[in-house]
Amino acid sequence: MFNLNIDTTEKGLQVDQVYDLIIIGGGPAGLSAALYGARKGLKVALVGEKMGGQVQDTSSVENYMGFEFVSGQGLAKAFEDHVSSLKIDMLKDVRIKSIDRDQDFLLRADNYMTYRAKTVLIATGSKSRSLGVPGEETFYGRGVTYCGICDGPLFKDKVVTVVGGGNSAVEAAIDLAKIASRVHLVHRSAFRADQILVDRLMDLENVDIHLGTQIESIQGQDQVEWVDLKGDRTGPLETQGVLVEIGYLPNSQFVQVDKNARGEIIIDKNHQTSVPGIFAAGDVTTEAYKQIIVAASEGAKAALAINHYLNNL
Repeated sequence: MFNLNIDTTEKGLQVDQVYDLIIIGGGPAGLSAALYGARKGLKVALVGEKMGGQVQDTSSVENYMGFEFVSGQGLAKAFEDHVSSLKIDMLKDVRIKSIDRDQDFLLRADNYMTYRAKTVLIATGSKSRSLGVPGEETFYGRGVTYCGICDGPLFKDKVVTVVGGGNSAVEAAIDLAKIASRVHLVHRSAFRADQILVDRLMDLENVDIHLGTQIESIQGQDQVEWVDLKGDRTGPLETQGVLVEIGYLPNSQFVQVDKNARGEIIIDKNHQTSVPGIFAAGDVTTEAYKQIIVAASEGAKAALAINHYLNNL
Protein backbone atom coordinates (compact mmCIF):
# COMPACT_ATOMS: atom_id res chain seq x y z
CA MET A 1 0.00 0.00 0.00
CA PHE A 2 1.32 3.48 -0.81
CA ASN A 3 0.20 7.03 -0.23
CA LEU A 4 -1.18 8.77 -3.30
CA ASN A 5 -0.11 12.21 -1.99
CA ILE A 6 -2.99 13.95 -3.71
CA ASP A 7 -5.15 16.97 -3.03
CA THR A 8 -8.22 15.44 -1.41
CA THR A 9 -10.64 18.33 -1.89
CA GLU A 10 -12.57 16.46 -4.57
CA LYS A 11 -10.02 14.17 -6.16
CA GLY A 12 -9.81 11.38 -3.60
CA LEU A 13 -9.43 10.12 -0.06
CA GLN A 14 -6.40 10.18 2.22
CA VAL A 15 -5.09 6.70 3.00
CA ASP A 16 -3.45 7.89 6.24
CA GLN A 17 -6.62 9.58 7.54
CA VAL A 18 -9.04 7.94 9.98
CA TYR A 19 -12.36 9.43 8.94
CA ASP A 20 -15.25 9.81 11.36
CA LEU A 21 -17.52 8.52 8.60
CA ILE A 22 -17.01 7.00 5.18
CA ILE A 23 -20.14 6.85 3.06
CA ILE A 24 -20.31 4.19 0.37
CA GLY A 25 -22.68 5.28 -2.41
CA GLY A 26 -23.18 8.50 -4.31
CA GLY A 27 -26.97 8.50 -4.68
CA PRO A 28 -29.48 10.70 -2.82
CA ALA A 29 -29.04 8.83 0.48
CA GLY A 30 -25.26 9.00 0.40
CA LEU A 31 -25.02 12.62 -0.72
CA SER A 32 -27.62 13.75 1.81
CA ALA A 33 -25.76 11.92 4.57
CA ALA A 34 -22.50 13.58 3.52
CA LEU A 35 -24.14 16.98 3.72
CA TYR A 36 -25.58 16.41 7.18
CA GLY A 37 -22.45 14.72 8.49
CA ALA A 38 -20.20 17.55 7.34
CA ARG A 39 -22.51 20.17 8.85
CA LYS A 40 -22.23 18.31 12.17
CA GLY A 41 -18.47 18.77 12.00
CA LEU A 42 -17.60 15.17 11.18
CA LYS A 43 -14.61 14.32 9.01
CA VAL A 44 -16.58 12.76 6.15
CA ALA A 45 -15.52 10.99 2.98
CA LEU A 46 -17.70 9.61 0.21
CA VAL A 47 -16.92 6.82 -2.25
CA GLY A 48 -19.30 6.29 -5.16
CA GLU A 49 -19.26 4.39 -8.41
CA LYS A 50 -21.63 6.94 -9.93
CA MET A 51 -22.51 10.26 -8.33
CA GLY A 52 -26.27 10.68 -8.35
CA GLY A 53 -26.93 6.94 -8.41
CA GLN A 54 -30.06 5.84 -10.24
CA VAL A 55 -31.20 9.47 -10.40
CA GLN A 56 -28.73 9.89 -13.26
CA ASP A 57 -30.72 7.33 -15.27
CA THR A 58 -34.11 8.98 -14.70
CA SER A 59 -35.29 10.95 -17.70
CA SER A 60 -37.35 13.45 -15.70
CA VAL A 61 -38.26 14.07 -12.08
CA GLU A 62 -41.56 15.75 -11.29
CA ASN A 63 -42.13 14.67 -7.69
CA TYR A 64 -39.16 16.13 -5.80
CA MET A 65 -40.07 19.04 -3.53
CA GLY A 66 -38.98 22.40 -4.95
CA PHE A 67 -38.66 21.19 -8.54
CA GLU A 68 -41.77 21.24 -10.70
CA PHE A 69 -39.69 19.56 -13.39
CA VAL A 70 -36.02 18.65 -13.53
CA SER A 71 -34.02 16.10 -15.45
CA GLY A 72 -32.51 13.26 -13.46
CA GLN A 73 -29.04 14.42 -14.43
CA GLY A 74 -29.88 17.98 -13.44
CA LEU A 75 -31.10 16.95 -10.00
CA ALA A 76 -28.08 14.68 -9.47
CA LYS A 77 -25.73 17.54 -10.37
CA ALA A 78 -27.52 19.87 -7.94
CA PHE A 79 -27.04 17.28 -5.18
CA GLU A 80 -23.36 16.77 -6.00
CA ASP A 81 -22.62 20.49 -6.34
CA HIS A 82 -24.15 21.17 -2.93
CA VAL A 83 -22.05 18.46 -1.27
CA SER A 84 -18.90 19.48 -3.14
CA SER A 85 -19.23 23.02 -1.78
CA LEU A 86 -18.46 21.61 1.68
CA LYS A 87 -15.03 20.32 0.60
CA ILE A 88 -15.85 16.72 1.47
CA ASP A 89 -13.26 14.18 0.33
CA MET A 90 -14.92 12.37 -2.60
CA LEU A 91 -13.73 9.45 -4.67
CA LYS A 92 -15.67 8.77 -7.88
CA ASP A 93 -15.80 5.72 -10.15
CA VAL A 94 -14.47 3.44 -7.40
CA ARG A 95 -16.14 0.44 -5.79
CA ILE A 96 -15.58 -0.80 -2.23
CA LYS A 97 -14.94 -4.55 -2.38
CA SER A 98 -14.95 -5.45 1.32
CA ILE A 99 -15.15 -4.06 4.83
CA ASP A 100 -13.00 -5.48 7.65
CA ARG A 101 -12.10 -4.23 11.10
CA ASP A 102 -9.22 -3.94 13.48
CA GLN A 103 -9.40 -0.88 15.72
CA ASP A 104 -11.19 0.98 12.92
CA PHE A 105 -13.12 -0.14 9.85
CA LEU A 106 -10.92 -0.96 6.86
CA LEU A 107 -12.52 -0.36 3.47
CA ARG A 108 -10.72 -2.07 0.60
CA ALA A 109 -11.44 -0.58 -2.81
CA ASP A 110 -10.97 -1.80 -6.36
CA ASN A 111 -8.28 0.87 -6.86
CA TYR A 112 -6.06 -1.30 -4.58
CA MET A 113 -6.24 1.22 -1.74
CA THR A 114 -7.52 0.78 1.82
CA TYR A 115 -9.32 3.55 3.73
CA ARG A 116 -10.04 3.80 7.47
CA ALA A 117 -13.11 5.04 9.32
CA LYS A 118 -14.71 5.02 12.76
CA THR A 119 -18.14 4.45 11.19
CA VAL A 120 -19.44 3.42 7.78
CA LEU A 121 -22.71 4.20 6.01
CA ILE A 122 -23.85 1.81 3.27
CA ALA A 123 -25.91 3.78 0.75
CA THR A 124 -25.25 1.76 -2.40
CA GLY A 125 -28.87 1.60 -3.53
CA SER A 126 -30.29 -1.09 -5.75
CA LYS A 127 -30.79 -1.86 -9.39
CA SER A 128 -33.99 -2.87 -11.11
CA ARG A 129 -34.39 -6.43 -12.27
CA SER A 130 -34.48 -6.48 -16.04
CA LEU A 131 -36.40 -8.67 -18.45
CA GLY A 132 -33.31 -9.48 -20.46
CA VAL A 133 -35.16 -9.34 -23.77
CA PRO A 134 -34.17 -7.76 -27.10
CA GLY A 135 -35.06 -4.08 -27.26
CA GLU A 136 -35.16 -3.52 -23.50
CA GLU A 137 -31.82 -1.75 -23.32
CA THR A 138 -32.28 -0.06 -26.70
CA PHE A 139 -35.53 1.62 -25.68
CA TYR A 140 -34.59 2.44 -22.09
CA GLY A 141 -35.64 6.06 -21.62
CA ARG A 142 -37.62 5.92 -24.89
CA GLY A 143 -40.65 4.09 -23.56
CA VAL A 144 -39.03 1.51 -21.29
CA THR A 145 -38.95 2.49 -17.63
CA TYR A 146 -38.56 0.88 -14.22
CA CYS A 147 -40.29 3.53 -12.10
CA GLY A 148 -44.01 4.15 -12.46
CA ILE A 149 -44.05 6.96 -9.90
CA CYS A 150 -41.17 8.72 -11.64
CA ASP A 151 -42.24 8.28 -15.27
CA GLY A 152 -45.96 7.56 -15.08
CA PRO A 153 -46.97 11.08 -16.22
CA LEU A 154 -45.11 10.47 -19.50
CA PHE A 155 -47.82 7.98 -20.44
CA LYS A 156 -50.79 10.32 -20.06
CA ASP A 157 -53.44 9.41 -22.68
CA LYS A 158 -51.17 6.66 -24.06
CA VAL A 159 -51.19 2.87 -24.10
CA VAL A 160 -48.74 1.38 -21.60
CA THR A 161 -47.79 -2.18 -20.66
CA VAL A 162 -46.87 -3.10 -17.09
CA VAL A 163 -44.78 -6.24 -16.55
CA GLY A 164 -45.04 -8.10 -13.24
CA GLY A 165 -47.52 -9.77 -10.92
CA GLY A 166 -46.59 -8.57 -7.44
CA ASN A 167 -47.95 -5.69 -5.39
CA SER A 168 -45.68 -3.11 -7.05
CA ALA A 169 -46.77 -4.07 -10.56
CA VAL A 170 -50.48 -4.15 -9.71
CA GLU A 171 -50.31 -0.85 -7.83
CA ALA A 172 -48.48 0.70 -10.78
CA ALA A 173 -51.14 -0.56 -13.20
CA ILE A 174 -53.90 0.87 -10.99
CA ASP A 175 -52.17 4.26 -10.82
CA LEU A 176 -51.45 4.33 -14.56
CA ALA A 177 -55.07 3.49 -15.36
CA LYS A 178 -55.99 6.92 -13.97
CA ILE A 179 -54.02 8.75 -16.66
CA ALA A 180 -53.28 6.31 -19.50
CA SER A 181 -55.82 5.58 -22.22
CA ARG A 182 -55.21 1.82 -21.80
CA VAL A 183 -53.07 -0.35 -19.54
CA HIS A 184 -51.96 -3.90 -20.29
CA LEU A 185 -50.57 -6.00 -17.45
CA VAL A 186 -48.40 -8.92 -18.54
CA HIS A 187 -47.19 -11.61 -16.14
CA ARG A 188 -45.71 -15.02 -16.85
CA SER A 189 -47.65 -16.84 -14.11
CA ALA A 190 -50.39 -16.21 -11.54
CA PHE A 191 -50.72 -13.03 -9.49
CA ARG A 192 -48.55 -12.75 -6.38
CA ALA A 193 -50.15 -9.46 -5.33
CA ASP A 194 -52.57 -9.09 -2.44
CA GLN A 195 -56.08 -10.09 -3.42
CA ILE A 196 -57.54 -6.72 -2.48
CA LEU A 197 -55.27 -5.08 -5.05
CA VAL A 198 -56.06 -7.69 -7.70
CA ASP A 199 -59.80 -7.15 -7.15
CA ARG A 200 -59.36 -3.41 -7.56
CA LEU A 201 -57.41 -3.96 -10.78
CA MET A 202 -60.07 -6.29 -12.17
CA ASP A 203 -62.71 -3.57 -11.73
CA LEU A 204 -60.92 -1.10 -14.01
CA GLU A 205 -62.43 -0.88 -17.49
CA ASN A 206 -59.30 0.33 -19.27
CA VAL A 207 -57.03 -2.48 -18.00
CA ASP A 208 -56.37 -5.75 -19.87
CA ILE A 209 -54.70 -8.60 -17.96
CA HIS A 210 -52.53 -11.19 -19.72
CA LEU A 211 -51.44 -13.92 -17.32
CA GLY A 212 -49.37 -16.90 -18.40
CA THR A 213 -47.72 -14.55 -20.87
CA GLN A 214 -44.30 -12.99 -21.21
CA ILE A 215 -42.62 -10.40 -23.39
CA GLU A 216 -40.27 -11.86 -25.98
CA SER A 217 -39.00 -8.55 -27.38
CA ILE A 218 -39.66 -4.81 -27.39
CA GLN A 219 -39.97 -3.21 -30.81
CA GLY A 220 -40.22 0.20 -32.46
CA GLN A 221 -38.38 2.87 -34.39
CA ASP A 222 -37.36 5.85 -32.25
CA GLN A 223 -39.78 4.95 -29.44
CA VAL A 224 -41.50 1.80 -28.18
CA GLU A 225 -44.32 0.88 -30.57
CA TRP A 226 -45.15 -2.73 -29.75
CA VAL A 227 -44.05 -5.82 -27.82
CA ASP A 228 -43.99 -9.43 -28.96
CA LEU A 229 -45.82 -11.72 -26.56
CA LYS A 230 -45.59 -15.44 -26.02
CA GLY A 231 -47.86 -17.64 -23.92
CA ASP A 232 -51.61 -17.50 -23.36
CA ARG A 233 -51.52 -14.30 -25.41
CA THR A 234 -49.19 -14.63 -28.40
CA GLY A 235 -48.20 -12.12 -31.06
CA PRO A 236 -47.63 -8.36 -31.24
CA LEU A 237 -49.25 -5.98 -28.78
CA GLU A 238 -49.28 -2.29 -29.63
CA THR A 239 -48.03 -0.15 -26.77
CA GLN A 240 -46.23 3.16 -26.29
CA GLY A 241 -44.51 2.24 -23.05
CA VAL A 242 -43.24 -0.69 -21.03
CA LEU A 243 -43.01 -0.39 -17.24
CA VAL A 244 -40.95 -3.24 -15.78
CA GLU A 245 -41.98 -3.96 -12.17
CA ILE A 246 -40.37 -7.30 -11.34
CA GLY A 247 -38.37 -6.28 -8.29
CA TYR A 248 -34.99 -4.88 -7.34
CA LEU A 249 -31.53 -6.24 -6.54
CA PRO A 250 -29.92 -4.44 -3.58
CA ASN A 251 -26.22 -3.66 -3.98
CA SER A 252 -25.32 -5.27 -0.67
CA GLN A 253 -23.17 -8.27 -1.60
CA PHE A 254 -19.87 -6.79 -0.42
CA VAL A 255 -20.86 -6.20 3.23
CA GLN A 256 -21.38 -8.88 5.89
CA VAL A 257 -24.38 -7.71 7.88
CA ASP A 258 -27.84 -9.18 8.45
CA LYS A 259 -30.09 -9.04 5.37
CA ASN A 260 -33.56 -10.25 4.49
CA ALA A 261 -34.40 -12.86 1.85
CA ARG A 262 -34.24 -10.21 -0.89
CA GLY A 263 -30.74 -9.12 0.13
CA GLU A 264 -31.89 -5.82 1.64
CA ILE A 265 -29.88 -4.69 4.67
CA ILE A 266 -31.88 -4.89 7.90
CA ILE A 267 -31.71 -1.69 9.94
CA ASP A 268 -33.21 -0.42 13.18
CA LYS A 269 -34.89 2.96 13.73
CA ASN A 270 -31.45 4.60 13.92
CA HIS A 271 -30.25 3.01 10.66
CA GLN A 272 -27.88 0.76 12.60
CA THR A 273 -27.14 -2.63 11.05
CA SER A 274 -26.32 -5.84 12.91
CA VAL A 275 -22.67 -4.68 13.12
CA PRO A 276 -22.11 -1.78 15.54
CA GLY A 277 -20.67 1.18 13.68
CA ILE A 278 -22.00 0.13 10.28
CA PHE A 279 -25.15 1.98 9.26
CA ALA A 280 -27.26 1.83 6.10
CA ALA A 281 -29.77 4.06 4.33
CA GLY A 282 -31.76 4.30 1.11
CA ASP A 283 -32.79 1.67 -1.40
CA VAL A 284 -30.24 -0.89 -0.20
CA THR A 285 -32.18 -1.27 3.07
CA THR A 286 -35.56 -2.66 4.10
CA GLU A 287 -37.11 0.80 3.67
CA ALA A 288 -40.35 0.09 1.80
CA TYR A 289 -40.57 3.14 -0.44
CA LYS A 290 -37.82 3.39 -3.04
CA GLN A 291 -38.11 7.08 -3.92
CA ILE A 292 -35.57 9.87 -4.35
CA ILE A 293 -37.03 12.08 -1.65
CA VAL A 294 -37.32 9.16 0.78
CA ALA A 295 -33.69 8.12 0.19
CA ALA A 296 -32.49 11.69 0.74
CA SER A 297 -34.46 11.87 3.99
CA GLU A 298 -33.13 8.51 5.17
CA GLY A 299 -29.57 9.60 4.45
CA ALA A 300 -30.04 12.71 6.59
CA LYS A 301 -31.49 10.66 9.45
CA ALA A 302 -28.64 8.18 9.24
CA ALA A 303 -26.01 10.94 9.44
CA LEU A 304 -27.66 12.43 12.51
CA ALA A 305 -27.79 8.98 14.13
CA ILE A 306 -24.10 8.42 13.31
CA ASN A 307 -23.18 11.75 14.89
CA HIS A 308 -25.04 10.71 18.04
CA TYR A 309 -23.30 7.33 17.99
CA LEU A 310 -19.86 8.91 17.71
CA ASN A 311 -20.61 11.37 20.50
CA ASN A 312 -21.33 8.45 22.81
CA LEU A 313 -18.30 6.26 22.03
